[in-house]
Amino acid sequence: MLPEIITRIPGPNSLALGARLRRFESPNVTYVGSDFPVFWERAEGVNVWDVDGNCFLDLTSAFGVAGLGHGNAQIVEALSRQAGTLVHAMGDVHPSALKAELCARLSALTFQHWDLGEGKTILGNSGFEAVEAALKTALVATGKPRVITFEGAYHGLGYGALAAGGQPFFRDPFVRQLKDFGVSLPFPSAPCGPEDARDAATAEEVSAAIEATRREIKAGEVGAILIEPIQGRGGIRPVHPAFLRELRRLCDESGALLVFDEIYTGFNRTAKLFACDHYGVRPDIVCLGKALTSGFPLSACVARAEVMDAWPPSEGEALHTSTFLGSPLGCAMALESLRLHEDPQTAARVAKAGDNFRRRLEAVDSPFAGQVRGVGLMLGLELIDAGGRPHRALARAMIPRALQEGMILLGDSPEGNVLALTPPFAISDEEITWTGDRLQEYLMFLPGSIS
Repeated sequence: MLPEIITRIPGPNSLALGARLRRFESPNVTYVGSDFPVFWERAEGVNVWDVDGNCFLDLTSAFGVAGLGHGNAQIVEALSRQAGTLVHAMGDVHPSALKAELCARLSALTFQHWDLGEGKTILGNSGFEAVEAALKTALVATGKPRVITFEGAYHGLGYGALAAGGQPFFRDPFVRQLKDFGVSLPFPSAPCGPEDARDAATAEEVSAAIEATRREIKAGEVGAILIEPIQGRGGIRPVHPAFLRELRRLCDESGALLVFDEIYTGFNRTAKLFACDHYGVRPDIVCLGKALTSGFPLSACVARAEVMDAWPPSEGEALHTSTFLGSPLGCAMALESLRLHEDPQTAARVAKAGDNFRRRLEAVDSPFAGQVRGVGLMLGLELIDAGGRPHRALARAMIPRALQEGMILLGDSPEGNVLALTPPFAISDEEITWTGDRLQEYLMFLPGSIS
């Protein structure tokens, strides 16, 4: 349903909660200002209601988590049913039966589906934990510590993920505590997707990125290449397909492991179960999270069985574990979520809505509207100034303006100038049209008010 505004945004209840949060939370966590944030009270489908009764259209899926919709009835039922029997188990000592079931299901949907044999899993709680499990696995399997990542990458904010690489904004304040085992190389992109050559990196740019990667591998000690098939926080940037294919070849030649971070892109966000399915390129390790459970903190590092088997068998003490490993609640939600994602109608729905949304964004008529990036319902609208440069100030003005009219948006890219549009899959044609109309209006009137 379209937004319904009852009171000023943020309303009095959100303002009071913002003041309370500022008093008791680290000041660096939640941005609290005169126009931000609103505090959520409930959510359903594509809509969110705040503590003041305002209804919003969520164009973020809450950081890409709620692709199947907020409060999905089947997933809520799975959670409720599990909460009535077992809330917590001893994940690496006496686990719940659901952990074994989920690991088997993840194998079936990844490496077995790709005809690469069975897969084995390390479960975690957050996306960065899946990445760090992948980095550890690569070291154990290859004996080589160095990791290649790519400019614009976002693999989470744990120290292991940051040490491998990441955007300077997140990494630089802590670099003195980070071990230097990663190198960041150019990321040649194909903004409109792997099957569309518009605005793609030139052959020379792709060749230069391949050569830079080859040089790093030749220098020695590279155990892993870690890449997002589509950069999320990097600005909704799909990798160039020729580059991804070459990374697979270089890994096969050198023995390095190809690790795909599909935490954001996984589970039909791009109208295929995994973004790598668009490219026909398979990883040795895949990192999953966000939409895995549709709302519970659970992640997974899944590797080819022969890669994961490089870890020594546990003799009663695990080298890599956590208190909440394989939470029964998260596993129950994940199994139901995976069942829904396996339905071919889910991907078909995303493909149809994504095509419609892309057409509407490409119809936005403004000199400040740049590339429309992405695949499926992982789309980004680039905002540029008169010189074609990233227009961060315009994005920063549009996001609170949209909130005032009931639209929840986020900005992506290191420059913060790409409006990320990753709504729940059930977004309607009417809601897409309404969103496009609002963005068109903002681009007509807001630029003149920005100095």
